[in-house]
Amino acid sequence: MSTDAQVLNRDAAVLDPLEQRRHRMHVLFRAAIYVLLLIGAAMILVPVLWMLSTSLKTESQLFVYPPKWVPDPIKVDNYVDAWTALGSIAPGLTFWRIIGNTLFITVLAMFAEMFSAAVVAYGFARFYFKGRDVIFFVMLATMMIPPTLTRVPAFLIWRELGLLNTYDPLIVPAWTAWGPTYIFLLRQFFMTIPRDMEDAATVDGANPIQIFFYIMLPLVKPAFLAIGVLSFQGNWNNFESPLIYLNTTQMFPLVLAIRFFQESLSKEAPKWHYMMAMATMMAAPILVLFFVAQRYFIEGLTVGAVKG
Repeated sequence: MSTDAQVLNRDAAVLDPLEQRRHRMHVLFRAAIYVLLLIGAAMILVPVLWMLSTSLKTESQLFVYPPKWVPDPIKVDNYVDAWTALGSIAPGLTFWRIIGNTLFITVLAMFAEMFSAAVVAYGFARFYFKGRDVIFFVMLATMMIPPTLTRVPAFLIWRELGLLNTYDPLIVPAWTAWGPTYIFLLRQFFMTIPRDMEDAATVDGANPIQIFFYIMLPLVKPAFLAIGVLSFQGNWNNFESPLIYLNTTQMFPLVLAIRFFQESLSKEAPKWHYMMAMATMMAAPILVLFFVAQRYFIEGLTVGAVKG
């Protein structure tokens, strides 16, 4: 160790002033980057830690000042009591009912988004037709339209169809490939696959449907799984659509049921400990899904962003 230190000191001594100045600037630049990263990480982690801390507090600890980060005592029972209390506020809203509603909406919408986006992306990447590029750029331009502008027209359409207070407005639009970002990502991947592979499959007797399912989709697995994670997260946390289209409390997903602890007990203080317990349970599946599929998720986003 002493020999290595002597060598480093000797090398530093022979550096000219200009090199030493560059070295100091490099160190300061990296230090500034680390400070910014730490600030960004703190901005994200502090609310998460506060959510976990509040979910383990008793009701008497919710509004104490100064606030306590570590609950004393720790009340793990909040995670069970929240479901019992929710059932008394909104009859019929049991744990399994809410989880079932949430999974029903999320899984069906996610499957529809993934399948429709893959079909449309494959069409844009592999089939030539008049106006293809214009249609593709118009589709990309729709990403600039604020979703709030389409809320009222969409609501009027579903009302005329008599499908309000059903799950159709939450699931059926996903079959129309309404995610231009997903289509763009998959198209970039499809365009990187040599056409020789499709030609070889055609010579072997495969039809376009078989080529799509058995050759093309497995080759774009990273991007396909990446949009699966994004779609699951988006539909799992979708708050506005159930709020607009659902009126029956027994049909509410988890994200909407949490609000009962804020509004239904208007004569009491909001049950923040129950809300945070349910929010923690709601965030857990998304975190697990991300860590399980993070390799494909990161690969799908980074590779798809630079290929094309």
